[in-house]
This record gives sequence, structure tokens and C-alpha cells, in this order.
Amino acid sequence: MRVGRSGVAFVGLALILLWVVLALAAPWLPLPSPTAQDYAAFAHPGPSAQHWLGVDPLGRDTLARLVWGARVVLLLAPLSVLAAYAVGCTLGLLAGYYGGWTDALISRASDVILSFPVVVLYVILIANIGPSAFNIVIAVVLAAAPGVGRIVRGLARRLAAQDFIAAARLRRESGLYIMVVEILPNCRGPLLTDVCIRLGYTTIMIGTLGFLGLGLPPPSPDWGGMVQQAGPMLTVYPAMALIPAGAIISLVLGFNLLADGLSEAP
Repeated sequence: MRVGRSGVAFVGLALILLWVVLALAAPWLPLPSPTAQDYAAFAHPGPSAQHWLGVDPLGRDTLARLVWGARVVLLLAPLSVLAAYAVGCTLGLLAGYYGGWTDALISRASDVILSFPVVVLYVILIANIGPSAFNIVIAVVLAAAPGVGRIVRGLARRLAAQDFIAAARLRRESGLYIMVVEILPNCRGPLLTDVCIRLGYTTIMIGTLGFLGLGLPPPSPDWGGMVQQAGPMLTVYPAMALIPAGAIISLVLGFNLLADGLSEAP
């Protein structure tokens, strides 16, 4: 297994699994509701016996919101990237295998979308269609699918010239069979690395949208929203913003380390 041969990948996987385990165990952990408010904790928002990581400006338990927020991120990020790959791989395989006007049409449309700065594109999309979990997935697909398609297109064009593809054509295999069975499995190495990187990017963008007030609607636990809500308390209790920011950093670091390890492993 490629992860087992790379210490960097192992550390990244450990960070990811830490959050996965916490997210899965959230309903059974001895934590208060992430939306419950403890008015008595307003005066002393720091760590206490009742709130190990303190509370947010609304008196909600920080640890509970971190753990339940992990469920949100670890659901939305993989779902968004998977949907983006479904669209991007389809477009990339069509463009790379058939070429000609199909390639030109898909490539020009992708160039238009990729010409927009990613953050601006996300903000424009969410601001117009409204903040929700489903709309975040749609925004990620529209923003990320062209980049995925460009990668798959390049791999497909290179593989389409190989002898095993010529043999498949001589066997009169259909274009769909050749793209899905012959070409796509041979793209898995670069694509696995790219998936990990895009999961990190998507995690950052989910946090950014939450910070800008375009993430999940309140009172849903949202790591980016936690950072934004703690803004007025930065001079009094900076950990209120640093803790959720650290959660985002740790998960993104895990995805990036896993991507680095997979790319280096033989």
C-alpha cells in the first residue's frame, strides 16, 4: 500500500482519521449540544470543567461545535470533490479521447470558468444561489470540474496513443468501454494525489465561505463561521478564533501531507 511506504502520508492519514473518528463518534461523546447556550459561561468564556475548550460569544461549547462541525466538513468536502470528479472526468475523457470539435468546445468552456479567481467565483455563486449545504456542493462542482477535466484530458490524450488502446479499437470496443475501462483506471495515480489536494482546497473554501457568512445557515456548526463569530473577542480571548482556525489547518495539513506522500511513494 502506497501510504504504508511513506511516513509523510501516514502522518497525513493519521490527522484525517483523527477528525473522522471524532466526527463519527460525535453522537456518543459526552458533549453538550452544539447549539445549546450556557449563559452562565459568558463571563468566563475560557476552558472550564463544563467546557474544556471554552465557549463561543453565544455561550455554545467550542469543543462540541468543533466535533459536530467536523461532520459537516467531512461530509461536504468529499461529496463536493466526488461530484466535481464525476463531471470533470466525464468532460476530460470526452475531450481527450475524441479530440476535434469536442475537445475545442469543452476546453474553451473550461478556460472561461478557470479565468475567474476561485474565491471570487465561489462568492459569486453562493451569493446568487444562497447559502446551503447543497449549494456549496454545486459551487464546488462548477468551480473545480474544469480543472479536473483539464488534468484528465491531458492524461487521456497521452494514453489514447498507446498500443493497448489501439488493440481495444481493433477488438471493436465502444468508445465508452475504452474510456471507462481502459483509460480511466490508468489515470488513477495522478488523480488520487489531486483528489487529496482538492479535498484540502475544498476544506479551505468551506471555511472561507463560513467566515464570509456564505456557509451553512446558523446555528449549524461551521468552522469558518466560528472564526468569524469570535472576531469581536480576539483582544479578550483570542483562542476562541484560533481553535477553529487550528482545526481547519490540521485537516488541510492532513490532506496535503497525504497528497505529498502519495506522490512520492513508488
